[in-house]
Amino acid sequence: MENKAYRGHVLALPYPSQGHINPLLQFSKRLVSKGLKATLATTLYIHNTMQPQSSSSLQFDTISDGYDEGGFAQAESIHAYLNRMETIGSKTLADLIIKNKNTANPIDCIIYDPFLPWALEVAKKFGIFGAAFFTQTCAVNFIYYHVHHGLLKLPITSTPISIPGLPVLELEDMPSFISVPGSYPAYFEMLLNQFSSSDKADAVLVNTFYELEPELFFSYFKDLVGREVTVELKNDLAIRGTLHLVDQYLNIKLENIRVVDQDKYPHMVDKCCHCNLELHKIFIKEEDWVHNELRGDRILSSHSTINIMLYGISCCIH
Repeated sequence: MENKAYRGHVLALPYPSQGHINPLLQFSKRLVSKGLKATLATTLYIHNTMQPQSSSSLQFDTISDGYDEGGFAQAESIHAYLNRMETIGSKTLADLIIKNKNTANPIDCIIYDPFLPWALEVAKKFGIFGAAFFTQTCAVNFIYYHVHHGLLKLPITSTPISIPGLPVLELEDMPSFISVPGSYPAYFEMLLNQFSSSDKADAVLVNTFYELEPELFFSYFKDLVGREVTVELKNDLAIRGTLHLVDQYLNIKLENIRVVDQDKYPHMVDKCCHCNLELHKIFIKEEDWVHNELRGDRILSSHSTINIMLYGISCCIH
């Protein structure tokens, strides 16, 4: 029997292909290094092919896609595969959650590939925190997001292409599904469907880092200036205030801040008036996005709150 106390148990569910499994596997290892228990669930066919070895804190388990003998190659088409995987995968994912329910470490969170949006429905059914994990970079996701919401019309008939937060692009700079219209329509539909329920997820994670696409990160935070944000620090201290300044290195300044949990941190109640934060790793939860069709941007509705989680930061509170 496992007696070790973990900070939580995360179930990672990738789409069953190498380019999706590897990022979630590496992310699971990072979670383990932070004191969490992680389980990576692949399809039975992938599991039998890989034959991964579990450890005490990183385990491997399975769901079924309905094609246990041959995986995707056994399916008649991509549509047949996805439909059967949703039906069988939802049931076997629920079975996996139930199997862990009465253990010392029940599943607290499902981090799922948005190629499998039905995983969020299963998580909600069991009252489990659900986080979407996009395996591609912010810039690529942002382009597909614009297409999905009709902010970028296809086929593209004029260049250069201007998308907020990105440099001016030519047609050859775009993902091939966009630059070559009609190529692999079933896969393109699956890419766009990533956004069908991601706004309902408790969190959205992206496989990227600041130095890779600083303009997009900076553009995002500039749009939040003047908004109320909630910042969760590494030591679990959460503060709320108005985002006053942000620079190109994502150093931010909050004003009029207050401690969220005043009962837990009573000594901080009267200490905070402004806060300077240096971001090294960020997690952003966005709620209530609405579209400004005239500008082609995304803006926040008036009652929205932005939650920003910062890890490895330097924080000076006065």
